[in-house]
Amino acid sequence: MAQPDQPLTDADQVSRIAFGFMGSQALFAALECGVFTALAEEPGDAAAVANRIGLHPDRAETLLTALAGLGLVAVHDGVFANSPAAAAFLVKGVKYDFGDYLRLQVGRQMYGLMGQLVPAVTGTLPETATASYEQWFSDPEQARLYSESQHAGSLGPARQLARRLDLSGARRMLDVGGGTGAFAITLCGAFPQLAATIVDFPNVATLGRGHVAEAGLSDRITYVEGNALDTPWPGGQDVILMSYLFSGVPGDAQAGLIARAFDCLAPGGRLLIHDFVVHADRTGPPLAALWQLQHTAFTPEARSLDTAGLSTALNGAGFVDVLIDEMIPQMTMLATAHRPG
Repeated sequence: MAQPDQPLTDADQVSRIAFGFMGSQALFAALECGVFTALAEEPGDAAAVANRIGLHPDRAETLLTALAGLGLVAVHDGVFANSPAAAAFLVKGVKYDFGDYLRLQVGRQMYGLMGQLVPAVTGTLPETATASYEQWFSDPEQARLYSESQHAGSLGPARQLARRLDLSGARRMLDVGGGTGAFAITLCGAFPQLAATIVDFPNVATLGRGHVAEAGLSDRITYVEGNALDTPWPGGQDVILMSYLFSGVPGDAQAGLIARAFDCLAPGGRLLIHDFVVHADRTGPPLAALWQLQHTAFTPEARSLDTAGLSTALNGAGFVDVLIDEMIPQMTMLATAHRPG
C-alpha cells in the first residue's frame, strides 16, 4: 500500500524529468559565458565572477545559484567554485574538455532538432524537416558546427579505446563515418604502424583533413568522400571502426553495414562498433536510451540497439569472439568481433 506522501514523491520525480531541460539550458548558458573557465582561474563571489565574464551581477548570481543546485559548482560563504566534474570536463583547454561538444552540438543543434521528435515518432515529419545526416551535412556550416564539436567530444573515448585495445599487429584501419578523425588520429598516434582511411561526407572530410594535417598524419590518414551507406569501402582491412554510426542510420541499414564490414576485413580482422546500446531487457542505461531517442528526431527510421540484438546480428553475419562491454559509463558500449581467420 502506498504511503501517504507517495503521490508527492512521484510528482517530484515527474517534475525533475519534465523540467530537466532547464538544467540543460543553465549548463549551456554557463558554457557560453565562460563561467567554469573563469572559476578555474579563481573562485569568487557572484560580483567577482560577473565582472570577470561581463555579466550583470544579479544575472550572474541567478545563474551561479542554478549551477549550485545542479551540483556543477559549489558555494561556501557566498564564494563559488567548480565541482570536481566541472573542473575535469567543462573548463576550456583541460585534457578531457568536452564543453564545446555540449555548448555547440547539443545546445545549438540537437536541442533545436528535438522539436521534431513528436512528428518523427508519429511519422508525420514534414518534407522540409531535417531527416538524415546526409541532408543535414549538405549545409557546410551545419557540418562544421557538428563536426568540430563532435571532434572534441570524441577525443576522450578515443583515448580510452587506445588504452583498451592492442592494435600493435594492425596495419590498415577503416573508420566508417569517422568524422573529423578524432578516433583515427588518436589510434594512429598510439600505434605508429597503423594507417587509416576515413569514409565520411565531403563537407566533413574537408574539415577532417585540417585536423589530420595539424596532427602531422596526412601521410597515414586519408579520406574517401561520400555517404558510408553507398560509397565503396576499401578491402583487406585489419580493423574496421564504426563509432556512433548505427544510431544515425536507418535501422534496416544495420545488417548491411555488418555484412560489408565482414567482406572488407582481412581474415582475422577485427570489427569495432561503439555506440549508444541498451541492455537486452531494455531497462537502460537511461542515458543510452535517451540518446537513441534523440537521434530519432532527425533520423526517423533509426533503430534502438540492444546488446542481444547486436550480438545476434554479428554472429549471424559470421563474426566470432563477439564481446560487448561498457565504454562511456551508462551511455555507450563497445562491441568487438573478429572475422574468422
